[in-house]
Amino acid sequence: MLPFLLLASRAENAAAEDEYAAYLRYGGLEERELRRVRLEATPLPALDLADYSGVIVGGSPFTSSDPPEQKTPVQHRVERELAALLDQLVARDFPFLGACYGVGTLGSHQGGVIDRTYGEPLGAVEVELTAEGLQDPILQGVPQTFTALTGHKEAVRSLPPHAVLLARAATCPVHMFRVRTNLYATQFHPELDADGLVTRIDIYRDAGYFPPESAEELMAAARQFTITEPMAVLKNFVARYAR
Repeated sequence: MLPFLLLASRAENAAAEDEYAAYLRYGGLEERELRRVRLEATPLPALDLADYSGVIVGGSPFTSSDPPEQKTPVQHRVERELAALLDQLVARDFPFLGACYGVGTLGSHQGGVIDRTYGEPLGAVEVELTAEGLQDPILQGVPQTFTALTGHKEAVRSLPPHAVLLARAATCPVHMFRVRTNLYATQFHPELDADGLVTRIDIYRDAGYFPPESAEELMAAARQFTITEPMAVLKNFVARYAR
C-alpha cells in the first residue's frame, strides 16, 4: 500500500506525538503507512503525489483568519506551502482530509469566508449530517447525529459556493464539507478521543482556547466523554483511498 501523508504543525512534542498515534490507531495504519512532515519544524519537501494514497492535514495552533501582521514567519511559510499543495490537490481531485485546520486551509483556498464568528470551546458538540452527508461514502456508518470533540477559534462563516455541506452543528453551521469528489474538511476532530482531549487541554491551557484556570475542570469533564462515531470518518477515508 502506498502511504498516506500527514502534514502536522503542532510545535509541542507531546501534542504532536499524541496526534500521530491517534491517526495511526483510528486509521488502522502502521507507521510505514503514514508518513509525517512537521511543518512547524521543517519546510514541506518536494512531493510526488504518485507516491501517496492521500494527504491528511491535522490540527494546528495557527489561525488562518488572523491579520497577516499577527502571523509569525513560520505560519506565513506553512500557509504558502499548503496553498501551493492545495493548488495541485484540487486540480487533480486528489484525496485530502483536513481536520480542524483543514477547514481553514481548504475553505479559504476555495473562496470561503473563515473568521471567528463560529468558534467553539474545547469540548463535545452534537453534529448532524445533512442529506448529502448521509449519502457520502466517507460518512458511511456514521449516525445522522453524533457527538464529536472540537475546539477552535475560527470556522467557516460562508461556504465556498461549489462546496457540498456534509455536517453542521447548532453552534457552528459548517462542521464538514467536500470539494469536488475527493477533498474533505472537518471542523470536528475525527482522530480525537477523551484521553486525547485531556492531553490537549493540559498542553494548550495558555493558548487562548479557554481561561487557564478552567483547565482542571475541563479535563475532568472530558474524562466523562465516550466518543466513537467520528473515528469512522478517518477509517472510511483510509479504506476508500488506500492503493
